[in-house]
Amino acid sequence: MAAPPQSSTDQQQASQYARSLIEASLDPPVTISPEGKITDVNEATIKVTGMPRAQLIGTDFSNYFTEPGKAREGYRQVFEKGFVTDYPLTIRHRDGQLVDVLYNASVYRDVNGNVLGVFAAARDVTESRRVMREFADTKNFLDNILQSSTKYSIIGTDLNHTILSWNEGARLNYGYEDGEIVGKDSTVLHAPEDIRSGAVDKLLSTAYKKGLAEGEFQRVRKNGSRFVANVVVTRRNDSSGSAIGYLLMSTDITEKKQAEEKLRYASQYARSLIEASLDPLVTISPEGKITDVNEATNKLTGRPREQLIGTDFCDYFTEPENARRGYEQVFSKGFVTDYPLTIRQHDGRLTHVVYNASVYRDAKGNVLGVFAAARDVTAQKEAEAKITEQRAREEQRARELDRLAELERFQKLTVGRELKMIALKKEIEELKREVQRLRPAGSPERALV
Repeated sequence: MAAPPQSSTDQQQASQYARSLIEASLDPPVTISPEGKITDVNEATIKVTGMPRAQLIGTDFSNYFTEPGKAREGYRQVFEKGFVTDYPLTIRHRDGQLVDVLYNASVYRDVNGNVLGVFAAARDVTESRRVMREFADTKNFLDNILQSSTKYSIIGTDLNHTILSWNEGARLNYGYEDGEIVGKDSTVLHAPEDIRSGAVDKLLSTAYKKGLAEGEFQRVRKNGSRFVANVVVTRRNDSSGSAIGYLLMSTDITEKKQAEEKLRYASQYARSLIEASLDPLVTISPEGKITDVNEATNKLTGRPREQLIGTDFCDYFTEPENARRGYEQVFSKGFVTDYPLTIRQHDGRLTHVVYNASVYRDAKGNVLGVFAAARDVTAQKEAEAKITEQRAREEQRARELDRLAELERFQKLTVGRELKMIALKKEIEELKREVQRLRPAGSPERALV
């Protein structure tokens, strides 16, 4: 049985309703004919292109992008498949300004199911969160707009929370087919504890009073499993401005939450490792500023962490330029080993250290800074000084012993000579006596030479 024909008044109201939806959007939606010509735009499209509506209507959709061929391929895919999601394009404004967008688009049909054209909504990816809010602020969507999104769950309800509309994104996220969920109470999608705590009522109450509310909630799928979603609720109004229901837009952020938790755990783990080190550890930015320290560094410098962060790494050494050359070598070579420096503590005491340092990078391999670990070698320096001093004393003692030995040799030589002289004198005396004895009586006495 054929559907009864709509009255001209109904058609006019539907047309005005559709026009209001299009103009209410802060995103630049556009409708495209099967020939690729623009058939309708809103004020946002006029602003993003810099072209008046009269000049846009009837022109080729692909003319307003940096890659016309890619734009043409995009709307062709919509006619072939029925929709595209997150299709990347770059709009060129009349003055040359470029805007990167993602298009979500689907075909729209007449009452007989014949495809009339494509409805495409662009999202500025440079300000995705703003776009998400503005997209949620567009309180009423045509069914084609709802179905153009597979990433976001877009659910329409009345004031009693009965589900009236259900898009493809909602089906993918929650697991319910359209026929299973439309007409049911939307509380089945909320975690029971959020309902009992009043968090859901507070969200909806805020949306009713202020027109918009947002929060992160546990959501429940058809199979009972859960996921974390960012939920934006806007109040739906009729043409007179009276509230008639809610529009719930949500996206699964479970992976993001898990990634944040892993990052938090990794950060805590890294912090624990850093603090567990008895050696002073420090990270340095490419500008030479301290970005992090551990407790051992606080103790070594005599300064609290908050006073060290953001200051120049070189300020804490007896030779600042030598310290600067050290971390510059790390950035240029990737590392340094056993780089000697002397830290001047807050009270003026000096601590000799050697640094081992290397650059650290982000996931893409970009150098973020330098990680440097100092090893206190003051005791070693003192030990080396004592050893050097001991060696000097031993060398001095050896020289003194050599001198003493030389003196002893000289003394022995001198004493030997003296003894020989004494013996020689004694021998001479004995010879004199012998000569006197042998000399005949009365012979003249001769002196002995």
